[in-house]
Amino acid sequence: MASRALLLLGPTGVGKSPLGEALEHEGWRGRRCHHFDFGAHLRAVSEGSLRPDALTDADVAVVKCALETGALLEDHEFPIAAAILGDFLVRRELGAGDLVVLNGLPRHVGQAEGVEEIVSIVSVIHLAAEPAVLCERIRLNAGGDRSGRSDDVEEAVLRRIERFRARTRPLLERYADRVLRVPIGLETGPEAVLAALAGV
Repeated sequence: MASRALLLLGPTGVGKSPLGEALEHEGWRGRRCHHFDFGAHLRAVSEGSLRPDALTDADVAVVKCALETGALLEDHEFPIAAAILGDFLVRRELGAGDLVVLNGLPRHVGQAEGVEEIVSIVSVIHLAAEPAVLCERIRLNAGGDRSGRSDDVEEAVLRRIERFRARTRPLLERYADRVLRVPIGLETGPEAVLAALAGV
């Protein structure tokens, strides 16, 4: 049976990674959670600190190019994402009741179709914020997870926000029956998000 998963959806800077870490620490409704931060895994592959057996040198080159240009992995490149997620699931040795917290994958409908062959998405946590709030959160490193991010100049941030609107927001329609929406302000942290989710 496929592992069950929570999907974190929201534009850059909204606090997905801090929330994923909090869920891994606190769990979700009595279940143990394993935070899969796809962006962090891509950066690790690019830097050479992570190399799932299924990845070729050509795959690593694709990952490096995607990170440099800010591109998303497209449908024909999904085997790269599948190899990274599969490696994570094997290393974590999930128990029967455990949940995977998906952060950064899927990013568009094509990826969603591939992900759904690996895990079953049971709930979607939609972290919602306006672009001006997101830019200020990133500038202030409000989530505490942006240190050393060379891609956080405002122009690049605005491009990622627009890419989220165009490519990732449609996933909210795909999973409309299981979306939990949480508004995010300038200083909203993972504890406040978890508290808000406890009431829904």
